[in-house]
Amino acid sequence: MGKKAVPDTWKKLQEITKKDNRFSIHAYQFIFEALDFTASKLGKKYNSLKEEERHVTGQELSEGIKQYALQKFGFMTREIFEQWGITKSKNFGEIVFNLVKSGLMGKTESDSVEDFDNLYDFKVEYDDKFKFDGNFDFTYDWKIFGRKK
Repeated sequence: MGKKAVPDTWKKLQEITKKDNRFSIHAYQFIFEALDFTASKLGKKYNSLKEEERHVTGQELSEGIKQYALQKFGFMTREIFEQWGITKSKNFGEIVFNLVKSGLMGKTESDSVEDFDNLYDFKVEYDDKFKFDGNFDFTYDWKIFGRKK
């Protein structure tokens, strides 16, 4: 991305959020990151001339968003999304199609905002199914509180 492209992209994102203020500008930035994460996981090639080698479907992107968000935000995922105005999977599609309309993302003839609709329940995926992984030591030393055990 050239030096001029970054300010142009930022300017377009600001214009999008002025026209449609339902979603934070951070949500748009996150979608770009999640698309990169998803494309990498799927082995997509951005520079390929073949659509099937570079295209990520709405369902694939939505699943990638879920995985990337849980990796990045953990148990805070749903709270962060709500802060950004995202409360259901269809919101991802609305963000993507705002980016498409502004020329910051592309789409195929078969892509639609409905590709993202009702793919999963946020409470179930981000709260109920969330599990802490790893070995955590939740013990602490009472001395830090100025107390003796």
